[in-house]
Amino acid sequence: MPTTTFAQLDPAAGRSKLALKPLTLVVHLLAVGALLPAMPVYAQSAAATEADEATTLEAVTITGEAVQDVTEGTGSYTTGAARTSTPLSMSLRETPQSISVITQQRIEDQDMQTILDVVNNTTGVSVNRYETDRAQFNARGFEINSLMIDGVPTIWEQPWSSGEMFSSLAMYDRVEVVRGANGLMAGAGDPSASLNLVRKRASSRELTGSVEVSAGSWDTYGTEGDLSFAVNEAGTIRARLVGEFNEGDSWIDLKSKQRETFYGTMDIDLTPDTTLWFGLSRQTNDSDSPMWGGLPIWYADGSRTDWSRSKTTSAEWSKWDSTYDTYFINLDHRFANDWELNLSYNRGERSSDSYLLYLSGNPGRDGSAPMSSFPGSYKTETVQDDYSIRFGGPVMLLGREHEVAFGYIYSQQDFDADNRVAQSGFGGVANFDAYDGDFPAPTWGGLAPYSYGDLTQKGLYAVTRLSVTDDLKVILGARDNRYEKTSDDTPFTSPSRLDEHELTPYAGIVYDLTENLSAYASYTDIFQPQARRDITGQQLDSVIGESYETGLKAEFFEGRLNASAAIFKIKQDGLAESTGTAVPGGMVGEFAYEPIDVTSEGFELEVSGELAPDWNLMAGYTQFEVEDPEGNARSTRFPTKLLRTFTTYRLPGAFNKLTIGGGVNWQDSIYTYATNPAGNREKIEQEAYALVNLMARYEVTDNLTAQLNVDNLTDEEYFDMFEAYGALTYGAPRSVTASAKYRF
Repeated sequence: MPTTTFAQLDPAAGRSKLALKPLTLVVHLLAVGALLPAMPVYAQSAAATEADEATTLEAVTITGEAVQDVTEGTGSYTTGAARTSTPLSMSLRETPQSISVITQQRIEDQDMQTILDVVNNTTGVSVNRYETDRAQFNARGFEINSLMIDGVPTIWEQPWSSGEMFSSLAMYDRVEVVRGANGLMAGAGDPSASLNLVRKRASSRELTGSVEVSAGSWDTYGTEGDLSFAVNEAGTIRARLVGEFNEGDSWIDLKSKQRETFYGTMDIDLTPDTTLWFGLSRQTNDSDSPMWGGLPIWYADGSRTDWSRSKTTSAEWSKWDSTYDTYFINLDHRFANDWELNLSYNRGERSSDSYLLYLSGNPGRDGSAPMSSFPGSYKTETVQDDYSIRFGGPVMLLGREHEVAFGYIYSQQDFDADNRVAQSGFGGVANFDAYDGDFPAPTWGGLAPYSYGDLTQKGLYAVTRLSVTDDLKVILGARDNRYEKTSDDTPFTSPSRLDEHELTPYAGIVYDLTENLSAYASYTDIFQPQARRDITGQQLDSVIGESYETGLKAEFFEGRLNASAAIFKIKQDGLAESTGTAVPGGMVGEFAYEPIDVTSEGFELEVSGELAPDWNLMAGYTQFEVEDPEGNARSTRFPTKLLRTFTTYRLPGAFNKLTIGGGVNWQDSIYTYATNPAGNREKIEQEAYALVNLMARYEVTDNLTAQLNVDNLTDEEYFDMFEAYGALTYGAPRSVTASAKYRF
């Protein structure tokens, strides 16, 4: 939920409502699927062809371009192509930017459950958790605020995050992470990274699927089912259903959670070159007794606290429930000249409802001084519509074949937040040392408007890849952006209106040094409008982010192993920094800001894929420095040195039913400064630490596997920090998860 340190949003605008509710839409989709076999389309001719070739079919090939790069079933830690940095489908070696792909095999091996797990295990990105249910993602010293689904950006407000960071991975084939500025595809944002979640497709012409059950530490239990099948005999109409349920307690007192996911999709081959695919999903995250704010760092006497990792500031009645519904439809068509057309529409509806308790201040030892209390309750709704068209293909020029792509992306988001004002619950906690969550439930008032935001982004882009020679490729592109936002964070800032028009260029060059090794360089750009005001009351200009990157990329074993080394420099110009002076005539507590420039410089190494048969490896190291023009370190709450590793090996010979694996996630120290009880700024530091993770999987039968995962094997104690209130949040202790999966 919101804090006084975040620019937020107010409801005066009216709320968009769904025309079709989830169950209704499910019925409509399934009805369409049932009727389509009777349509006089490609199905009849395809059925006859398939009957003749039934004995020779060995694999499923779908004409839709989005399916060709699936990682499911490959057993690989890498992939053939990605579209996150440009609309061109290029291999990792051909992409002149640092990009990591978290494949389905890695997701399974490391038992990744949510987007948060992905960020914690990906090269060059990190997490700072404010408390149990909110976090900020970061890359190369800048906040990650670019979230994409199937290559189409979706608008994501992290401070209000309605459970997105805990969104299940059950419905996704892979996650692509491109680091640096990504304005060509993402539109507005910071020069940090973009996360692209790629959905699973209905690709199987036969009945296939899996069922998985799991149990782990803190009484956590889960089950997941994944079913794919053909709707008609020809296999030109296919469906897929994914369901997941997960619940359990936590290492934190009182806290428990429940997560449910439903995903349904259909692929329809209208012709051999045209595929229509559509679907819907619902993800719910119900969190009981979540913390709102972290644990205090100091006692009232100025001495440091030393809490158990199970300590909570929450109450027994606290909760934070969220729902995320999506509806999508896509059309892929390949023309005779190998040009491709993609049309897509996505609708996302996010809602959350929370009853929270915030405890602040520095408690006295053994109850010698109380902590203050503030109950808060918020109900948020976000409706977003995304439209996208992409058109591209090969062109011949001067006797050589090149590629071009054009596209248009339109996104509109309406955000509303209401709150319930507590009529009681401000009496504080007398003895926090003995506090166990037994706090009287407040009396709440009715819902009242709190904040709102209406945001529209329009982006028209064009990009080309020129084959200058057989070994030299040049990529040039640009995006024309229009950004319009009206918002009002009633309690803290004045209403604002942003209307920005920016051009974000893209340039890259790739030169093949050998058959396996390429050198590359790139320049990428991005912008981020901001509603902060200066001392004169004028809004600051947009923040401009520029990324410069050069490096080497290698590809071995026919693409099964990828390696890269990069040197980067990122500039963020015009970033708002508080002056500590109030805006004349502004809202109470609204401070003036001034623009500053921040620079990040560093390098990155990564290798991912198959080192040898049955031996997968992912290893990545990142190191950088973030400074302002005076040489002061910035973004110190995030590590500037990161090591991410994980490997698995299937034993040979008589032990070949057993796969073992493990890895280490290491980061250097992080720190911030916060005001101690004496009113002085004091350094808070988490020293460098490493988390050791292990796994083992045994093939009981050809269809049944059993797996064991151990995270934080050494039970390392570590914390993240929220400097605004001098608070910290502990990370997870050692945990064990056992699972069994049956495939058919």
